[in-house]
Amino acid sequence: MDQAVDAAPADEALMLAWAGGDLTAFEALYARHRGPLFRFLLGQVRDRPLAEELFQDVWQRVIGARAGWRPEAAFGTWLYRIAHNRLNDHWRALRHRPSAPVDAERRTLEVVDPDTPEGLAHREEATARLHEALAELPDEQREAVLLRLQRELSLEEIGELTGVGRETVKSRLRYAMDKLRARLER
Repeated sequence: MDQAVDAAPADEALMLAWAGGDLTAFEALYARHRGPLFRFLLGQVRDRPLAEELFQDVWQRVIGARAGWRPEAAFGTWLYRIAHNRLNDHWRALRHRPSAPVDAERRTLEVVDPDTPEGLAHREEATARLHEALAELPDEQREAVLLRLQRELSLEEIGELTGVGRETVKSRLRYAMDKLRARLER
């Protein structure tokens, strides 16, 4: 049995083979490290769905970095460094997340279900009001708003398309949004 273990390729050799296109090498690496890595993450966060999410993120990062990987450190060390960094990102994000408001539960209960007949009617009414408000805008302002919101074009792209400068586009958007806001708040 010891000979079989000795005959198994080292992680670093598998990683280099995988970087060269050998998918079975990746499968062997994944099979070898899947359980220990997941147990490590689960032990850190003590939340199975979160551990699964972090596990997937770590392997995505491994996959993304495979072409540039060099055996400067043991593969396992590198893999757990990625996991460690991903955990640090997670904890950092939690520290910067604002706490829920005191009345969060009440607010949640007051949210209208959008799929009720009332919710659908409200959404249709809001859509109709928005279309009316858009129709009242001057042509160049409406065009700028639609290109920005529907096509998600940058200010530069809108300017290039409409033949005006970035600052003109910015001004048109600002005036249009002010008019829309005033119209929809009535």
